[in-house]
Amino acid sequence: MTKRYGGEFSPTGQRDGDAPRETVVAERLEVASFRGRSPMRHGAKLNILFILPLLALATSFLQPVSGMAVDLVGAAAMMLSAWLTRDGVRAEDAFAERKVARRPAIPRKIFGSVLMGTGVALLIYGGQWNLAAAIVVGAIAGALHLGAFGLDPLADKGLEGVDRRETDRIARKIEEAERMLDQMSDAIRRARDRQLEARVSAFQDTARQMFRQVEADPRDLTQARRYLGVYLQGARDATVQFADLYARNRDTQVRADFETFLDDMETNFAKRTTAMLTDDRTNFDVEIEVLRDRLNRENLHIEG
Repeated sequence: MTKRYGGEFSPTGQRDGDAPRETVVAERLEVASFRGRSPMRHGAKLNILFILPLLALATSFLQPVSGMAVDLVGAAAMMLSAWLTRDGVRAEDAFAERKVARRPAIPRKIFGSVLMGTGVALLIYGGQWNLAAAIVVGAIAGALHLGAFGLDPLADKGLEGVDRRETDRIARKIEEAERMLDQMSDAIRRARDRQLEARVSAFQDTARQMFRQVEADPRDLTQARRYLGVYLQGARDATVQFADLYARNRDTQVRADFETFLDDMETNFAKRTTAMLTDDRTNFDVEIEVLRDRLNRENLHIEG
């Protein structure tokens, strides 16, 4: 239950002759909201990309009307480049994390490099009206951008020995599950509770361990199908309903029930992942025993 903070000098604090007032000490978060997270790659460079168009936008109003119009278009192109590049870095990180993944449908970083070169060329052209210089400087800017952030993944990533149809089926299933996890994150932010956001993030980490196990061994998809579909969808729907309800009345009992629900979900996902790993170990031991038995029979046959 929440309590109002109060002290001797607060408007409703303790006065002479009143009963002693209970003091409340703020509790620290049990789970840090940033635990388990790593800084975004190229974070500083991406921030610079978002600052540069603002600088160009500020100086554009000091030019004549024609130059101002060209500079505004150039600043808009640079801002769009920064946005595409940031999404491209995130998509590349998600691609690198998975063992089975399809290449991004849109090469965002490549498009970002083209837009950055175009934006810089427009800024140069608007200031000097020199087309040759604008093209040269724009090409250099686009090349530097591409060198700083690299290319997008241009090929699908699968497993050896797994056909294309099976690889696509696993990739689609994992992508659908990732979308539901993202929707959970969007929903819990509406509750405006950092500890709950960290708790949902911990459950998502456990769920992603199952994703990586399915990618490592596609045969586990049969066991995990219900977890990746029905159970994750139920967790997402429950999170959406909880966030809407908790944002209205901040009911502590509802919060406790939701945390218990997350504990149960995380425990069941972890147990299923462990069971899939145990099955893989059992199959491995069986293969070894069968091969060892065949080798022993072959040796006995040779000696006989």
